[in-house]
Amino acid sequence: MTLRARMPRTAIVGGAALALLLSLSGCGTGSDTAGSDDGKIHILVYGDAANKVEKQLIATFNKQSKVKAVLDTIPGADYQAKLQTVINSKQAPDVFFNWGGGSIKPFVDADLLMPLDDFIAKDPELKTRFLPSVFNSAEIDGKPYGVPMRGTQPVLFFHNKQVLEDAGVKPPKTWDELLHAVKAIKAKGVTPIALGGGDRWPTLMWFEYLFDRVAGPGLFQKALDGDKAAWESADSKKALGMIRDLVDAGAFGTNFDSVKFTDQGSPTLLATGKAGFELMGSWEYSTQQDAHPEFAKKDLGYTAFPTVKGGKGDAGDLVGNTNNFYSVLKKTEHPEAVAEFLKLQYSDEFVKAQLGIGNLPTTTNTPLFLQKAASPGYAKFQYELVEKAPAFQLSWDQAYPQSAATSMYQAIQQFFNGQLDEGGFIKAMQALPTS
Repeated sequence: MTLRARMPRTAIVGGAALALLLSLSGCGTGSDTAGSDDGKIHILVYGDAANKVEKQLIATFNKQSKVKAVLDTIPGADYQAKLQTVINSKQAPDVFFNWGGGSIKPFVDADLLMPLDDFIAKDPELKTRFLPSVFNSAEIDGKPYGVPMRGTQPVLFFHNKQVLEDAGVKPPKTWDELLHAVKAIKAKGVTPIALGGGDRWPTLMWFEYLFDRVAGPGLFQKALDGDKAAWESADSKKALGMIRDLVDAGAFGTNFDSVKFTDQGSPTLLATGKAGFELMGSWEYSTQQDAHPEFAKKDLGYTAFPTVKGGKGDAGDLVGNTNNFYSVLKKTEHPEAVAEFLKLQYSDEFVKAQLGIGNLPTTTNTPLFLQKAASPGYAKFQYELVEKAPAFQLSWDQAYPQSAATSMYQAIQQFFNGQLDEGGFIKAMQALPTS
């Protein structure tokens, strides 16, 4: 899969796009049915290398179904914009790819999506065959609107084994151990933590985990639900203070805003021993396998994010991209065929095919096939984390409406580099739109 497909950071409906969506739903298009009314179901997906699996599953479906399925793809860079133009037109798909959470809420609010309760009532495995922490992230107002269809991407804490050994430290399990490791690695003349601050979303990962570990997932959910007071709570201020302490300790060096992940900057720092750690999505492993295969094989280590003493968040909580999802247009003419197609997303064929291209499915039968993964040990580690996670928080920039992204990124970056103090950050986050 391409790097872009692994980590789409702008995968939510934007303000202008939402205006277009609502305009379409208000004026109508002259058609009350999804698709092009050609007697087939149309599956719209993000166009990338992972389409190999989707093509395979559609071929399987078409061998056993009277109603045939067609795979329609839109290149990744254009996916969100073009989705807005077709979602309520004569070219609308029956089923479409998304990221759950904020990416589908505007469609739900516009009454375009089909709740999947009836499908699940007829086939409970459409829900029970997926890990709850993942499946639930496509629920809106308590109703399910998506079935997981690719792989999970939790954010993990990676390290360079040799750098840690040279500094005499072990992978930290607690926040205090991390602060000790930062000091020890810095004393060796090495940047403790690689950070692609130029992309801004890698910086966001530190806020996501610290807020969870200190306050638990409830604080962010309150803020997302519109409770602005959550940002000025004692737990929020404690998390911000810990972030400030880490930055002031020199954990990220001084040039982190000039480094990017997307141009291999931060992964190269880790691989070449110029940094000890990197907090990154699970795609870090395949990134290193592609660019620095010897390092990936010998010296790349990975752990869960450290715990915080006295924190309210569970040590097993995760943040990141829970999965991608298939959602169904309410006006599809072929709901029975769509339901049969969705069943394939928990089949053995699906699991083996996704593992074969490096994805980690979140189905309950995945453990049966982990030895077929590109990196069995790494796949097992990830799966067990996700399986046991009490909460799996969708990345903030995907949970919030896309109209909040620019202001959020700016506040995150400016707090990190000292341009915003605690009060300024709190005010910036309180000003974010939540719908």
